[in-house]
Amino acid sequence: MNKQEIINYFMEKGVLIGPDFFDKLQNGFNESDFFNLLNEKTNDKPLVLNKDLLSSVSTGNQELDFNWVEFDSARVSYEKEGQNLVYDKFLEVSNKNIESLQIQENKQEEIKENLDDSRVKVLLSYEYKNKKKEVADFVNYFKNRYNSLKEILSNRQELQDSISIGRLVRKQEGEMVSLIGMIIDKNLTKNENIKITLEDPTGTFNILITKNKQELYNLAKDLVLDEVIGISGVIANKIIFCNAVYFPEVSIGHELKKSPDEIYAVFISDIHFGIKNFLTDDFMKFIMWLRCEYGNEQQRDIASKIKYLFVTGDVVEGVGIYPGQEEDLEIKDIYAQYEEATRYFKMVPENIKIIMCGGNHDAMRMSEPQPVFDKEISKGFYEIPNLIMVTNPALVNIHACPGFPGFDVLMYHGGSFPYYGENVPSIREKGGLARCDLIMKFLLQRRHLAPSHSSTLYVPDETCDPLVIEKVPDIFVSGHIHQISVGSYRNISTINSSCWVVQSEDNAKRGIVPHPGKIPIINLKTREIKIMNFLDDSVKILFNEREGNK
Repeated sequence: MNKQEIINYFMEKGVLIGPDFFDKLQNGFNESDFFNLLNEKTNDKPLVLNKDLLSSVSTGNQELDFNWVEFDSARVSYEKEGQNLVYDKFLEVSNKNIESLQIQENKQEEIKENLDDSRVKVLLSYEYKNKKKEVADFVNYFKNRYNSLKEILSNRQELQDSISIGRLVRKQEGEMVSLIGMIIDKNLTKNENIKITLEDPTGTFNILITKNKQELYNLAKDLVLDEVIGISGVIANKIIFCNAVYFPEVSIGHELKKSPDEIYAVFISDIHFGIKNFLTDDFMKFIMWLRCEYGNEQQRDIASKIKYLFVTGDVVEGVGIYPGQEEDLEIKDIYAQYEEATRYFKMVPENIKIIMCGGNHDAMRMSEPQPVFDKEISKGFYEIPNLIMVTNPALVNIHACPGFPGFDVLMYHGGSFPYYGENVPSIREKGGLARCDLIMKFLLQRRHLAPSHSSTLYVPDETCDPLVIEKVPDIFVSGHIHQISVGSYRNISTINSSCWVVQSEDNAKRGIVPHPGKIPIINLKTREIKIMNFLDDSVKILFNEREGNK
């Protein structure tokens, strides 16, 4: 339409067109669409449309609830007499709406940029089709474990000349030998020496660690069945007198990575949505802090730089996990528990990536590796755009950028931890489960999350052992025991997350003393770990990482 046709169209609708209306008119203007938009945004139509109303109506979703008679009177006074105070006031109200919309649009752009800054790549999340298990699957499972760990051990200079057990028959009495094998037996002799039996695909052989080598003897006390080690010693009388034990270990030169920018990652676990003693108010404080709506200025500044939230299992309390659990439940339906979890996680800002795995209380199989969350039971999780679900265990890389490889984060809920807290003498003597940092160090040295057959339920994959720690992480994070623990081992940050429940009767029976509401936060630029206590109204930083585990 030309100008006259546009004027005629609006005259038929009872609206006049001011001379300056066409000053801001853009190509492709559709008078019918504009009139419909005008009706949506106004209760009564204005008498005259000018360039200012064109902008106000065309921009944003705001309503223009004006007294149009007064508006036109003010406009006339402005156009004829230059009296613009009243008219400017009308425009100010309209422009505030436009500015508000612009702020919202800018905020969305900022969120989009922040989302782009949150970089997550899943390096290992277990995928396997279920099938009927046979004896051969268990055999192949342990063979694959042996081969994976042997490859790591063979890179040690001390073991580069290691031989298979089957070739020991060629060795002479008194000759130095080195082996790599799996421990299938361990005993204390009548002289209180430690005898272990090693196995590889070619056979078995006995190794003796004598008590007169005190340091080696103490190390041997901590050896567990089914772990893969290397040894060196002297062969004599169909036994090897051990001089040294070698673990797959983490290289002493493992790099301490630091991000080029100041970014934070936060770690939680064992929320247990659905239990009666869930700390609702304190968890809500945590959510508000993530939204920069809680805490002092410094704490909100940290919250504004959080890009990653790791949730390491036991998201919900579950149903039928232990006898009498129904008495502890506030929400007795498993679907409703996950709906409650979804409601909270939807409140986490979208610029924060949530990386989540399951635990023994979640609605999935107990055997490790545990799959991702069920699409039917926890379907709300699949509607959260910034939530990334992985298996337990999983390895993810975060915050990689040009020139920086990012951080590899190993996530494991920690189902095997109680076993090693109770059965490894050096850990038990120093506090057992209360020293989760030592348990995590022990597993890193063995390069396996559950080396002993009975330490956790597992699926015997005939193609690999998914609990082997093949790639050394930068951060190792776990949960399960409800106690906060942070440490460092050979430049690997070890973090056991806290919980969001007070001690239950079941916890007490298992000797678990919770540290609820204490949240580890890591500055990826400095690698400093601090703890925030959300049970304290002042949300104080409690302590830095534990020393002494280098």
